[in-house]
Amino acid sequence: MALDVEIPDPPDLSNRGKPRDFEMTDAAATSDFHREDLETLLHDSAWTIGFEEWLDRTDLTVDHFEAVSALGLFQAFDFYWHPEDEQLRDDAPRVPEDWRDRAATADLDSSDVSLVESELQDLGRTVREALDDELERSDDVSASLWADEPYGDREQ
Repeated sequence: MALDVEIPDPPDLSNRGKPRDFEMTDAAATSDFHREDLETLLHDSAWTIGFEEWLDRTDLTVDHFEAVSALGLFQAFDFYWHPEDEQLRDDAPRVPEDWRDRAATADLDSSDVSLVESELQDLGRTVREALDDELERSDDVSASLWADEPYGDREQ
């Protein structure tokens, strides 16, 4: 049964540091993670396409969804281009360690938190696949996205 909720806005990928669990090497230190480009694709369609697909199969309840939303976890997703292995990656957010003390998650138990984190991982993979599909569909987008110049230095 599909979860019937309103799709939240895509995450803002600007002004983020290095991705979580990212090993920074000398070559990667000056790399562009292409977050601005990916954010554009998320706003254009990839977030909605991936989110709708995920909603059709998620095991989350409306209460779980509302808790995730109240914690700001949908906005905490990170999508980036890994400069060394040249692949699109995602970092799904985790439920905060103090979830028991928060009003939004007071009614959850440990199994609910495990389910939420698993479903967030699945949402990240699904949206990343939608981003990959969007990149494959358009050679113009791919060429623009992976230009050697950092986002702010590219000609329009």
